This record gives sequence, C-alpha cells and structure tokens, in this order.
Amino acid sequence: MSASWMVSVGGRAYGPYTDAQMAAFAAEGRLAPQSQIARSHEATFRPAGEEPALAAFFTPAAAGPVVAEPAPRTEAKPAGTFGRSKDEGQKTGEPAHIVVIADMKSRSIVGLEEEIYRLGQACPLLPQIWLLRTEQSVNAVRNHLVQQLGKLDVLFVVDATNNKAAWFNFGPEAEARIRRIWSKDENAKLRAAG
Repeated sequence: MSASWMVSVGGRAYGPYTDAQMAAFAAEGRLAPQSQIARSHEATFRPAGEEPALAAFFTPAAAGPVVAEPAPRTEAKPAGTFGRSKDEGQKTGEPAHIVVIADMKSRSIVGLEEEIYRLGQACPLLPQIWLLRTEQSVNAVRNHLVQQLGKLDVLFVVDATNNKAAWFNFGPEAEARIRRIWSKDENAKLRAAG
C-alpha cells in the first residue's frame, strides 16, 4: 500500500500526497531534501532527505524537469500552490489541439471520456485516444483528467499546437526517456535557430 505524505511550506501543511506524487514533485524540483515532510498520521515534520522512503528521489538520476501529478481533491487539503505547475488550471488564451491517450486498466473509460468532453470540443480517434480543442494548457488538461485515473492507469497528453506534453504514471525510467526525447527536439530547434 502506498504511503500518504504531508508537506509543510511556510507553516502550512499540504497533502496528503502519494509516493508517486512525491517522486514527481522531487523530479520537478518542487520537493527538495530540505523540504519539511511527515507521514499523514504524524504530527512532526522533518527534512525529506532524512526519510528513507523518499531519499532515493534526490539522487542525480531522479533530477530534472518532469511534469508532476496533481494532488487528489480532498477536503483536508488547504488552499495553496504546493504541487501545482505555474500554468495549472490556467487557460492559454488561444485554442490548442490536444491529443489525449489513455491506457485504462483499473477504472472505466466512461468517467475519463466525460471529463474530456467537459474541457472543450472533442472527438474519439481510436479506442482510448481523443482529439480535444481547448483553451486549457496541456498541464491543466492532464491534471484535470488524472482525477479520473486509478493507480494502474496511464495517461499521455500532447499539445500539438504548442509542442508540449504532459503524462501520468509511466514510471521513472520511461519518464526519463520521454524527457530526453522531448528535450532533444527542443535542443535541435535552438541549434537551428542559433
């Protein structure tokens, strides 16, 4: 069973977060070894680097930018910004063409499909693949849809208009490969422009 974690930022407690969410926060740089954490049933916070279950997140192999998972919606979570991307929930101002790819293993596809249609104009392309036109950012779309996923489900969201991607539940090795390939494309563009 996955642990449940709280994070203290500026004297306010945020969470609970799963192990996978904590790993994503660490990979993105929003959770550092000095970040104050506690298991959800504990009252005393300590540095995340001192927690054996989290220490592996701070190795060099785990470093680097990654799109983080959102926190689950709970009544206990205070308002704030921990665990949120700067563009989460924000509209981009211009419609984007987004491809949503899901591999649903633990939950019904119906709930996910309903949420996709709530985000904008959408149509199914293949089983578990949709084309969506929305003003939401790729991170906001991913964060909204993750609420419909179970722990075995996988999601990949591509913003074809802005050449961006966001994903959920691929695991650290696959995420590292995705980041490497995506950043090579960006690096090639910078070299060609320079």
